[in-house]
Amino acid sequence: MLIMFVVSLELLLFFMINAVSNGQVRGDAYTTGCLGQRGARVWLFLGFVLGFGSLIGSCWILFGLYVIPMKVPQGPGVAVFLQNIFIFLGALVFKFGRTEDLWG
Repeated sequence: MLIMFVVSLELLLFFMINAVSNGQVRGDAYTTGCLGQRGARVWLFLGFVLGFGSLIGSCWILFGLYVIPMKVPQGPGVAVFLQNIFIFLGALVFKFGRTEDLWG
């Protein structure tokens, strides 16, 4: 149950980070939305807080439930950690690795 919660937070992070355009964060978008530039920055910050929180949670699952008790199949803990790290890195690449052309 805890593992599914951590993975759901990471997927929520992916949505929250990429729902706000870079223009809205900078303040030079065509429309400001319902909360403006400050709301976009708060939304982005909360997305990063959820992302880092889920990474910390996946580290806790890996070490607290699999590595320290020396369980023999450590694969599920490693899989949850790698899944969360890859979703987080994918969200960062998708957010900051693209260009947003406002006029085309």
